Amino acid sequence: MRDPARAIVLLSGGLDSATVLAMARSKNYRCYALSVEYGQRHRAELDAAQRVAAHLRAHEHRIMRVDLAGIGGSALTDTRVAVPETPQPGIPTTYVPARNTLFLSLALGWAEVVGANDIFIGVNAVDYSGYPDCRPAFIEEFEKLAQLATKAGIEGARFKIHAPLIEMSKADIIQAGLSLGVDFSATVSCYQADDQGRACARCDSCRLRAAGFAAANTPDPTRYR
Repeated sequence: MRDPARAIVLLSGGLDSATVLAMARSKNYRCYALSVEYGQRHRAELDAAQRVAAHLRAHEHRIMRVDLAGIGGSALTDTRVAVPETPQPGIPTTYVPARNTLFLSLALGWAEVVGANDIFIGVNAVDYSGYPDCRPAFIEEFEKLAQLATKAGIEGARFKIHAPLIEMSKADIIQAGLSLGVDFSATVSCYQADDQGRACARCDSCRLRAAGFAAANTPDPTRYR
């Protein structure tokens, strides 16, 4: 039998990335899940990523390390900057400079090594916080970069950056995930979850998540502290 196509799936441990992994699995990709320990406030989301990868039967799951706390500039990597608990105008302080650029670069490198032409990422440009690296234009331009910046691309490989959630509402994402067997109780979305993965119910990510479950008319399995 022919081997299934391989894909790198960026897996944060949150609701969106879990749904994307389930989507990639449903398309019969052999999924290599990639999580990044980048100096974020807590490891709870990485523990969640391990649970999700196991539950959704990723072929392999790796956690790579990048020190974005070393440059700071974000409430998610600098403990001196408070996580906002009310909506902010413009791009919020939870934006992490260059995060998705670095994550996709790591995924691209691993894709070359394992022979994958497909990379999945759970960015969303509908129910989101306004981050510039979650927009369709960013995904399109990174895909072009992938062709130019890699040995595989120069030799004829055609990389595809899949962002299947980019135009979906949070409610639609939740419904899609449930239909594919995602256990959302295993995921962690909160920007300031405690060591047990319990959510604060106040940050932007918690608000978007709770509103999504309400709009989907689905019980919210999030554990709050």
